[in-house]
Amino acid sequence: MESYDVLVAGGGTAGVVAAIQAARAGASALLVEKTGVLGGTMVAAGVNAPASFFAHDRQVIAGIGWELVRRTLEATGQPVPRAAAPDSETGILHISIDPAVFAALADEAVLGAGAEMLLHTMLASARLDADGWTVRLCTKTGLRPLRAKVLVDCTGDANAVSLAGLEVRRPAKLQPGTLVVRFGGYDFAALDLEAIQAAFDREVAAGRLRPSDAGWFGGKLAALLRGGGGNCIHVTGIDGRTSEGRTAAEVAGRRVMLRLLRFLRAQPGLEGCRVTSFACECGIRETVTILGRACVTGDDYSSGRLWDDAVCYSHYAIDIHEEAGLDYRRLQRGVYPTIPLGAMLPAGARQLIVAGRCISGDRDAHAAYRVQATCMATGQAAGAAAALAARRGCDVADVPLGELRALLAAHGAIVPHLHPM
Repeated sequence: MESYDVLVAGGGTAGVVAAIQAARAGASALLVEKTGVLGGTMVAAGVNAPASFFAHDRQVIAGIGWELVRRTLEATGQPVPRAAAPDSETGILHISIDPAVFAALADEAVLGAGAEMLLHTMLASARLDADGWTVRLCTKTGLRPLRAKVLVDCTGDANAVSLAGLEVRRPAKLQPGTLVVRFGGYDFAALDLEAIQAAFDREVAAGRLRPSDAGWFGGKLAALLRGGGGNCIHVTGIDGRTSEGRTAAEVAGRRVMLRLLRFLRAQPGLEGCRVTSFACECGIRETVTILGRACVTGDDYSSGRLWDDAVCYSHYAIDIHEEAGLDYRRLQRGVYPTIPLGAMLPAGARQLIVAGRCISGDRDAHAAYRVQATCMATGQAAGAAAALAARRGCDVADVPLGELRALLAAHGAIVPHLHPM
């Protein structure tokens, strides 16, 4: 039976970085991804403006994730930023990158680090015994068993945690998803926005459209039309944790796209409107979080709590999407939230660590740390901790913090306690 030091489940922004870090630290690592491309929401869901590596004038996240973003910018001739805009109220910087180039560079970096990867593959089962994990992978040609000393769950939905029989938490109401759709074929300056909005409102009143079809703009179309779509529309009433739920989300997202296109093409000035591109996956903001050894609360996050076992910084607003709007609470200047190792360790588990949006936190904190730069930072911490645990033959929770922090810093990460803000 094949055997690895580290198995990383999920090849999104957290998983790519986790696999690279584990392999660069000397572990034999396998990265498993359910789609045909690495990069997760940044690539497959078209949300290709990662944030935020910066908090106003300070860089708070670097390391392997930043290396991949920087290399993508350099490959496409874009300048590499050094800070958020000086007049930014939020201190957040979204960096627009080419998703195709990022995906190709992610392939190169994973394989170049010495990790292996399997695309079009998912976890089918996971069982822990005294010597580590026995897992079965669902491949295109059947189930494949293998062994791993440490399992890293970067699925975004805590799929490995659930397969291991451990507890996850689901909020009573989930944030909407978004299908990234881009529209073209019209001249925005020539549109009668007031007439188009009135027509939209009539369709909403008749039940043929929903306010959320226009996204988080309170049922107003102007912003969507001005930008030609993009990361806008809301896909409501979905739960992307299971295959059944994810199927419903994909169908619902394309249904919103189609009814919006049909409406727009019926309006004066929009007769030539067309879909110029759309993502192959609906972007999912929220499903579950793990029950961790620590839980990051909204107060912890917004106060910039420095956890004793902090492994990375995070910077984003508390950003809860609702059916037709936003609950948006920016951080105060000078606040630098941290993410503790304990929030990445499922309670009652051994040799299992989680990175990405489903780490342990309440709904407010999750709405801030779920973003891509933080997912990359937690991915690097998870990959480093997994590699050290495999090397030492100990549980991930027993890896000395000093050794973990030193390894992260050696690979370019900005580490709380070593790099105080």
